[in-house]
Amino acid sequence: MDVRGYFRHLDYLLLAITLGLIGYGATMIYFATRHDPLTSATYYARSQLLYAAVGFAVLVAVSTIDYERYRRWQWALYAFALVTIAAVFALGPVTRGSRRWLQTPFMNFQPSELALWIVTVTMAAFLVDRMDLLGTRRITVQALAYVALPAALIFFQPDFGTATVFIALTIALLLFYGTRWTHFATLFAASAVVFVAVLDVLPALGLHLVKQYQIDRLLVFLHPGRDPGASGYNVMQSMIAVGSGSLTGRGNLATQTQLDFLPEHHTDFIFAVISERYGFVGAALLIGLYVLLIWRALRIATLSRDMYGSMMAGGIAVMFLFQAFVNIGMTIGIMPVTGIPLPFVSYGGAALITSLMLVGLLESIHVRARRAVGPGGQSGKR
Repeated sequence: MDVRGYFRHLDYLLLAITLGLIGYGATMIYFATRHDPLTSATYYARSQLLYAAVGFAVLVAVSTIDYERYRRWQWALYAFALVTIAAVFALGPVTRGSRRWLQTPFMNFQPSELALWIVTVTMAAFLVDRMDLLGTRRITVQALAYVALPAALIFFQPDFGTATVFIALTIALLLFYGTRWTHFATLFAASAVVFVAVLDVLPALGLHLVKQYQIDRLLVFLHPGRDPGASGYNVMQSMIAVGSGSLTGRGNLATQTQLDFLPEHHTDFIFAVISERYGFVGAALLIGLYVLLIWRALRIATLSRDMYGSMMAGGIAVMFLFQAFVNIGMTIGIMPVTGIPLPFVSYGGAALITSLMLVGLLESIHVRARRAVGPGGQSGKR
């Protein structure tokens, strides 16, 4: 594709929304961490902006590649995702009781985050290549098996939050693929059985697949006032911060953040920082940006020149929606704490770069869709 055509067909509103979210996030990371000991006031904000610069370079690279190539590379990409996730168990350092990272000279690399992007492009290709099986139980089972291996590896790191994002992505891709509603009903019923078995039946038999801290988080979600000094502390402090923000926020009097009552204030609970400092107005602005982001992704799904692009764009929209909903929900006590970051806003290089790669994929789909249509709605060069 020529350079002029590339720049002419970019979705600039999508890029502006993405920049808005990153700028908002970096600003709130600064306010959340400027009084933290052992670091300079701007350390985390500068690091986040550096990650954003790297992420935008990757975004541009991804957007210039015709996404159809991923269909040819699907099995190599899928194998790479599995190998890197599995490598964490052998090479990754133990951090807070889990292995999630591979150390590199430049930054810690989290294979599970990159795997989200890889599974988006490879599972969509897997389904599109089997359109003749649409509507059959066989393809639904195959799709579940396809995602089960990477999701299981991530679950046992343990990283329950990212594993649930894989589940949400799978459901989204099956939905955009055209899977029958009866298959979803069966899937949800089976999930309920597995849930009961993992939390009740298997522990009674001496097999514990879920860590105790994960069970504690679930119990806190069901009973918010349970153990406020230990397992329920994070959620209670977060809800206090959100509630104290009122309509317009407390500004520099946001004591929950500044006095370090609010834990993980620049990562998991960044939304509570926003709500305390800028109140309902600041929270509504952030949610509005997410609504616009998801709208653009769904619009790209409708514009795509083919089923493959539509499925990927739809899956990305649902993934962003799920991550934002769960993260915001856990700060106000309507979702269990899972460690899912707030896209583009929570501090973290791996998550931010992966999110920008997903935006790059959306831009790749958009550029080629607009080029295929051509001026005046006429079919152009593909």
